[in-house]
Amino acid sequence: MIICCGEALIDMVPRHIEGEGDAFLPIVGGGTFNTAIALGRLGEKTGFVSGISTDLFGEQLIEALRKSNVQTDYCVRSDHPTTLAFVRLTDGNAYYSFFDENSAGRSLDVSRLPTPPESAKALHFCGISLIPEPCGNAFETLMNMHADKRVISLDPSIRENFITDPPSHRQRIKRMIGKSDIVKVSDEDLAWIAAGGDGIALINEWLKNETKLVVLTQGESGGITYTSHGTLNFAAHSVTVVDTIGAGDTFNAGLLFGLNEVGALSKSALSRLNTQDLEHALALATHVAGFTVTQAGANPPWREQLKISA
Repeated sequence: MIICCGEALIDMVPRHIEGEGDAFLPIVGGGTFNTAIALGRLGEKTGFVSGISTDLFGEQLIEALRKSNVQTDYCVRSDHPTTLAFVRLTDGNAYYSFFDENSAGRSLDVSRLPTPPESAKALHFCGISLIPEPCGNAFETLMNMHADKRVISLDPSIRENFITDPPSHRQRIKRMIGKSDIVKVSDEDLAWIAAGGDGIALINEWLKNETKLVVLTQGESGGITYTSHGTLNFAAHSVTVVDTIGAGDTFNAGLLFGLNEVGALSKSALSRLNTQDLEHALALATHVAGFTVTQAGANPPWREQLKISA
């Protein structure tokens, strides 16, 4: 089982209604939520840890998780409102304005953290849930509690307009990277974390510690992976992009699913990860992300849509 730990929210996506003007369509989303949905649809046994509201949007989120075969037993329900993210699309790229004050997700604290099952091979952390308090501290604490026993995956997914204290958040991300076996960063994320420093030198520092695999994504150019054994370039799928909502999140799902499929989702296996197994996981990750960007909103594929053999 893979446990995804982080935010669930509603993406308010712009839509034009003929004869009526522009409006916003509420679509389930959130970085870690999207990863959980994609893993569930791929056929991976998946659980989700988050604070989720009992309001109508919270019910929409829970229903979507269950329909994608994601276990909701680890969701912490409350009557706080659901986080809303209003999306602006520019040339297919998504930019966000968040409304998160006193939300169910933000209000999750250490005292209410669920206990992941013993069957959990990996915990994946991502997104804006790592920024505010008390949930940021709760998720960092959850990582620290399990980092010595399970594979830890981290996608910092930096959203600058949501970060009110950049130095503090950089320190949290650096601490969490120090506990992570797998780190996926976009080139924009890496530049922000490095804060004017040498990003590649920073990656090499991560690899000297606990991190065993770093995946640097570069949008339509694909990306580069870094391990203690060397680097590997990979290409993105060539597709017609509708929007990029959920692209990185579903890439994470494909990567984790692919690594697990070849028996590489353990600390020891990641330490000796070979090129063939890594290429398999990357091919799946780019395939899943490539499918997602051809859909409106974060709508990852089901296993049969990718024609993945059982």
